[in-house]
Amino acid sequence: MTLNSLTALLWRERELLDLLEFKMEEQQLLLVAGKTQWLDRATREIDTVVEKVSAASLARAVESAEVAASLNLDGDSTLGQITQAVTEPAWRDILENHLSALRATAERIAALKDTNTTILRGAQRATQETLASLDSDTYTYDQPRQGGSDPSPRLLDTEL
Repeated sequence: MTLNSLTALLWRERELLDLLEFKMEEQQLLLVAGKTQWLDRATREIDTVVEKVSAASLARAVESAEVAASLNLDGDSTLGQITQAVTEPAWRDILENHLSALRATAERIAALKDTNTTILRGAQRATQETLASLDSDTYTYDQPRQGGSDPSPRLLDTEL
């Protein structure tokens, strides 16, 4: 309806994206520190923020369509197109700043997502390799190692 309403929604979306970036950084710190017991909680928190970002984006899209219509633009005009159509320099500057900040935050979030995914895949691969090596060398206190008679303890005892 108004540029004022649109900028209020843009601020809300930026705040949520900043929170998402923080949560993803938090997740990365947990991954790097090996604090896997907290990963499930961190992931749930990220999912909650993503849902809020989606809702904020939808609200912004609705408001953007109304502002675009008031500027004689198509309802599906981008924020960049709306910014260029605004004739008042102060509003154009405000919208350009929002657009620039949203793009920068989105790039940082994408980089964090890629890094976290790489770390998670590496940890998954290492875990699978460790489990595979344990499976090939499994014995218990009651069973001697292959080719030996010494029931020495091992890393994973299935019968204690």
